[in-house]
Amino acid sequence: MDLPQLLLVGLVLLLGVVGVLIPGVPGTWLVWAGLLWWALHVRSTLAWSLLVAATALLLVVQVVKWLLPPRRVRGLGVTSRMAVLAGAGALLGFVLVPVVGAVPGFVGGIYLCERLRLGTHGEAWASVRAVMRAVGTSVLVELFACLMVVGAWVGAVVAE
Repeated sequence: MDLPQLLLVGLVLLLGVVGVLIPGVPGTWLVWAGLLWWALHVRSTLAWSLLVAATALLLVVQVVKWLLPPRRVRGLGVTSRMAVLAGAGALLGFVLVPVVGAVPGFVGGIYLCERLRLGTHGEAWASVRAVMRAVGTSVLVELFACLMVVGAWVGAVVAE
């Protein structure tokens, strides 16, 4: 696979990760489609193995999201700014402390947004707990899975 096409696959994967944070955008399926595109062009054992593993993981995530309690977001102050800061925190945490850093980064992004909005630590932390109970868990599960798939893809591209 040549470099321009590899960059386009990376862009689709990145859009998928960002799409997880935007309601109505099928982020998980964009990540899967980008990986499928890559596997169809590379046609190696590593590519097909990664596609099968990612498919299984992303399907399990869809079931887990379905089993989580329903979302109750009215009155919590969930904004697009919060989604951006939470996503940036998760991405930064994922890069700084591979894989496990995504969780504290995500929560830290929500805390930063709420601290800036509300002003005090107590109010911000109470809001973080409420947001995580309502929507954070399902978004975090999906985002974490997509980041794992993208991380594995980057590792596979470097390994080839």
